[in-house]
Amino acid sequence: MYKVFVNDKPLFLTNHISKETDFQLFLLESIDIEQLIIKIFQNKIQKAYLYHPDESVIMKTLKAKIPVAKAGGGLVYNKKGEVLFIFRNGKWDLPKGGIEKGEEIQETAMREVEEETGVNGLTISHKLQKTYHIFRRNGKYKLKITHWFEMQSDFEGTPQGQLEEGIEKVAWMNPEQIKEALKNSYENIKLLFEEEKLLK
Repeated sequence: MYKVFVNDKPLFLTNHISKETDFQLFLLESIDIEQLIIKIFQNKIQKAYLYHPDESVIMKTLKAKIPVAKAGGGLVYNKKGEVLFIFRNGKWDLPKGGIEKGEEIQETAMREVEEETGVNGLTISHKLQKTYHIFRRNGKYKLKITHWFEMQSDFEGTPQGQLEEGIEKVAWMNPEQIKEALKNSYENIKLLFEEEKLLK
């Protein structure tokens, strides 16, 4: 199952129908995906399943209908085991950004972490899951696919938020602070921490 967040509301692409659920169910064959996304954006639908026997067909169809923006980001640990967060648009987030021409996605992720936070001395320990969300810019919908990497840093200085990217604060957080920050974060970011088993 793919979890795609539309305006932070879940649209799950699935090949499995669950009977007991408060999700609305739509069949790929009989739904206009763009209309469905617009309804979610307008708060007419809170959560939905999009069904087809082959999940990859749903993802292919979605990518064919909506332009894809590819991004890379980092879940960065320091020597104390704290995680690097940024505060932007009133929410706690992780550093990430769009891929540039000729870049490998790992390079994108490391470059974006460094640009957005000033934190360097980064090494990638392993690849995490991809996250999917649909956003609207200049009246057009885009599917952002973010490739996440767990990183380590031996950075000792004070992180600096990239002001032109609207980053107001950068902070290293311990597990207690992370729990608090995730109450005011995005669903995709929470997914990464569930994967990392940092949310007990």
